[in-house]
Amino acid sequence: MTTFLIGILILVVGGFFYGKFCEKVFGPDDRATPAIAKADGVDFVGMPKWKNSLIELLDIAGTGPIFGAIQGILFGPIAFLTIPIGAVIAGSMHDYFSGMISMRNGGAQMPRLIKKYLGDNVIKVYNFFLWILMFLVGVVFVYTPGDLVVTQIIGQKAAVENPTTWIVYGVIFAYYLAATLFPIDAIIGRIYPIFGAFLVLSALGIFGGVLLDGGAHLTNLSFSTNPFTQHPSGLPFIPIFFVTVACGILSGFHATQATLISRTVTHEKEGKGTFYNMMLVEGFIAMCWAAGAMVIFGRGAGLDTAPTLMVGLVSKGFLGTIGGMIAIIGVVVLPITSGDTAFRSLRLMVAEQFNIDQKDFRKRLAITAIMFIPAIIVLYYSKSDPAGFNILWRYFSFTNQFVGTFALATISVYLYLNKKNYLIALLPGVFYFFVTLSFIFHAPIGLKLDERLGMDPTSYTASYILAAVFCIGYVWFVRKHSEKEKETIMNDVSC
Repeated sequence: MTTFLIGILILVVGGFFYGKFCEKVFGPDDRATPAIAKADGVDFVGMPKWKNSLIELLDIAGTGPIFGAIQGILFGPIAFLTIPIGAVIAGSMHDYFSGMISMRNGGAQMPRLIKKYLGDNVIKVYNFFLWILMFLVGVVFVYTPGDLVVTQIIGQKAAVENPTTWIVYGVIFAYYLAATLFPIDAIIGRIYPIFGAFLVLSALGIFGGVLLDGGAHLTNLSFSTNPFTQHPSGLPFIPIFFVTVACGILSGFHATQATLISRTVTHEKEGKGTFYNMMLVEGFIAMCWAAGAMVIFGRGAGLDTAPTLMVGLVSKGFLGTIGGMIAIIGVVVLPITSGDTAFRSLRLMVAEQFNIDQKDFRKRLAITAIMFIPAIIVLYYSKSDPAGFNILWRYFSFTNQFVGTFALATISVYLYLNKKNYLIALLPGVFYFFVTLSFIFHAPIGLKLDERLGMDPTSYTASYILAAVFCIGYVWFVRKHSEKEKETIMNDVSC
């Protein structure tokens, strides 16, 4: 219990002071935000701070901080420290600066920011991975809440041949369609407060259940054995832990949501509460589910218990049938409230890329149809193939983290150009660049580099070396591009 409570303290106290530090580095002021200067009644719509914060939280909090935390706790109590530290110095910082830099650039979405600060060549690579990520988020966040509804609430098997499964999927798609097409305050702004109540109740319920358990099943961190080698399958802490937990620490997907909300914030000084603090809340959600899973594992649940089943065991184990059902509904809500804005963000990115006017309903509908048709096809494949969803999830996890390194590089360049402390973004960027590359170089869904070179299948040696080399290139690129952009700005001023 002690390690868990220390982690919560780090999240709260560390988040408070580091959040203040990040806010000071950026320097919000009283200039008109895009919600005021570019109001259009569709995407640029000013909304109250509490509503923006709640929407931001529900946008970013998908199944990652739950399923990822449940799997991440298999690495042992080190997760109780890694999650909050990562959320404070990496995830929350990433979300805050992504949203604030977007505001300073007229509410531009991430592709436009990447192009401006990293150049024309990088944007091509970024768009490739980002569009895949947004598409996969939408598909995955139909699959996971749909299966939870069918299995945990309706009580049926979520099989491909079960009509109920597709009816539930259809309802979720219908909601996504409405949330994607209509003005942001007409659908998302009205229904999210209801969703938010379920989210808060479920997280607090699990937290209370963990405290009432008294710590009997919560292991504390001990250095009598190596704290980084406790996974039952022997998986290496780096990089697997950070790819597994993902959204509970840092997520590239979050930058796309922060830039979306940057169009509805009415004052720059609301940014810390809207962006930075909401990521801290997601870190808290991840901590609660990690602790809940550790308790259930300690009570005898098999370490190979599927995350979807563990959700039910944790919820009902702590809160009983009724309270457990409320918690399950909260888990269902999380991915749905991320999937809707994933499709909405993808629509905006496509429209921005091809300069398609989004005030025209028919044009919005056309882009949405182009997105939804292949999403249904991929969903059907993942349900038909027993290994389909596992493959889908692995690519989603890697792409999610890899996309985050682009945002961190953008933040670094922005801060460097404005003579601010760019290391607060560059250092996490280097670390996550190393994590994602070493994972994809080694993983079966990637290059299988160690295997191809004839090394021990469990070794990451070659992957680590090559990833480290690329990290040096990452730092060199950020510094070089910063100097190049600075020189361009100075030349423009002199002219």
